[in-house]
Amino acid sequence: MHFRTPAARSLAAASLVTGLVLTGCTTSPPRPAAAPDEVIKAATRRLTDAYLTRQGLTPYRPGQSPPPAAEQQRVSDALFGTGPAELSVALPTGHVVRAHTDGCLAAAQQRLYGDQPRWFRTSVIVNNLEPEAGHTHHSLAEVRDRHRAEIADWRLLREHALAVATTLLDTPPTTGDTRP
Repeated sequence: MHFRTPAARSLAAASLVTGLVLTGCTTSPPRPAAAPDEVIKAATRRLTDAYLTRQGLTPYRPGQSPPPAAEQQRVSDALFGTGPAELSVALPTGHVVRAHTDGCLAAAQQRLYGDQPRWFRTSVIVNNLEPEAGHTHHSLAEVRDRHRAEIADWRLLREHALAVATTLLDTPPTTGDTRP
């Protein structure tokens, strides 16, 4: 096909570009979709790093020389919280799981899940269904059936976290602003 006039060439080029845009063709391959757990994990790291940085602390990275013990303790306290744990879940296995609401991790969970205490309780229960089945000598299916409400709540909160995490990771922080 030969286009004799500049207007015909322009029209053909515009049609080609429109077709490529409408069909999603680009010069670079699309980024593979990350697993939901990886997206949430990356957003959690971004949030906790920003919170630590605002407190004047440097997040530790594997491969770096470990900071002095006192600095490690300050980072750990800021990340996980201090004092008596405010959240607690007693499991049928006899174990009690506790967490703080004042650390960077709790703040990140609050932002991602929308309700950090609710996420903590639900995730602890759902993540311990197998040990509960073994301890109570019930099948995993029976234990899951008993915890239908918690499983549904876990899924709802996780969907919320994935949506927030995706938006957070797709929106670069403003230059000079460490707030995600």
